[in-house]
Amino acid sequence: MKKSDPPIVIKASFDRSAEDLWNSLTLLPEMKNWYFDVLEAFEAREGFKTAFKVHSEDRAFTHLWEVIEVVPGEKITYRWEFEEYPGASTSTFEISGTNHQSELVLTVFVQEDFPSGIPEFKRESCIGGWEYFLLGNLKKYLSA
Repeated sequence: MKKSDPPIVIKASFDRSAEDLWNSLTLLPEMKNWYFDVLEAFEAREGFKTAFKVHSEDRAFTHLWEVIEVVPGEKITYRWEFEEYPGASTSTFEISGTNHQSELVLTVFVQEDFPSGIPEFKRESCIGGWEYFLLGNLKKYLSA
């Protein structure tokens, strides 16, 4: 993924309240159910930093997150880097809705180019990963 790429945008609708969706995106016990079960800490507050390791084939990816913007119940953005590789992006989750229906728009902007020779950093892989998490895991979690 490169800075010159257009942002990745994933939209999803849920038959749950905007509050339930916000909690799923920001409360650690809920995040572990659909997102990254190895996530050890998360707080929806600006300046919060966390790190966790994920393995893919024979490569390790130590995720380094820093929350850079929070509008409680509506929007959270965090910077996403990897200890082992150059590159950085931001992921912004925007929520709207009512007590019975909610919408999520995820926008991913590349801030610094990622290495092109690593399959996990291809644009198609990033889109597939977000669709897996949001349109698969999160939808299933919130419909249970």
